[in-house]
Amino acid sequence: MNPRQACLACLEREPIALLEAALWIAVEHDREVDPAACLATLRNVQGQISASLPLLPLPELAQPLLRQLSALGFQQDEFHPLRPQAALLDRVLQRRRGQPLALALITLELAGRLSIPLEGVAFPGHFLLRVPGADHLLDPCGGRRLYPNDCRELLARQFGPQVPLTAEHLRRASPVQMLQRLSRNLRQLHSSNDNPLAALIDAERVMQLGPVQVNDYLSRAALYQQLGCPQAERFDLEHALLLTDDPVQRLKLSERIGKLPAVTRSIH
Repeated sequence: MNPRQACLACLEREPIALLEAALWIAVEHDREVDPAACLATLRNVQGQISASLPLLPLPELAQPLLRQLSALGFQQDEFHPLRPQAALLDRVLQRRRGQPLALALITLELAGRLSIPLEGVAFPGHFLLRVPGADHLLDPCGGRRLYPNDCRELLARQFGPQVPLTAEHLRRASPVQMLQRLSRNLRQLHSSNDNPLAALIDAERVMQLGPVQVNDYLSRAALYQQLGCPQAERFDLEHALLLTDDPVQRLKLSERIGKLPAVTRSIH
C-alpha cells in the first residue's frame, strides 16, 4: 500500500483516523516520515495534557485543552514567508509550530482520545474549532473564544470589510474536507516555495478527495505550465472553462487554451 492509499484507507476506518491520514500525506513528501513514531510523540503530549486538565464536564474541557497545548509550545507559525513545514504534520509535531488547520488536526486527535466533544469549522482563511452546540468558536492557536462579532472581524482582516459573515462560513468541516483543505494549503506552500513537483502531488490529492473547484483546476494548470506539460495544462483549463460561470474568466480561459499547442492524435 503506497502512502496515498494508506491515507485514503484511514478515512474508511471507524472511527476515522484523521491525524494518521494527515501523517501519510507527509510521507508522500518524505518517505523517512514514520506515522507510528509521530503518533507515539502525540501520546506523550496527551499524557502531559491529561494530567493538567481541570476537573470539569467534558464539553467544558476544549478550551483548557487548547490552552495546555499552547503552554506546551503548540502555536501558530509566524515565519514569513510561510514554508511547507507549517502544514506537514510530522514537522508540526516536531517543531510545535503550524498553520491553524494543522494545530486543529492535532487538537481534534487529542480531543477524541480524551472524549472531549470538538469539531472542525471550515472558516475561510483561518480554520476554527467548536464544541457542538456552543455559542462560540475556538481559535486552535491558543484557544481564544470567538463570538459572531469576533468572526466578522477575523473575516474582515482576511478578506476585507466588504465580505459579510454567513452561515456557510460556520459549517462543520468533514474529515475529507479537512484533508482537502490541508492539501490545498500544501499545494500553495510548495508552489510559493518553488517546488512545483511537490505542489503537483498535493494538487492531484485535492482532485482525488473532491469535489473540486475552478481554482483547483487553474492551480494545477499553472503547475503543468511551469513543468512544461501543455496537454495536461489544456485538460485542466478546459475543465475550468466548463465549471466557471464568470464570462470574463471564460473569455480569458478560451484565449489561453487557444494559445496552447494543438492536440495531436495518431490513428492506428
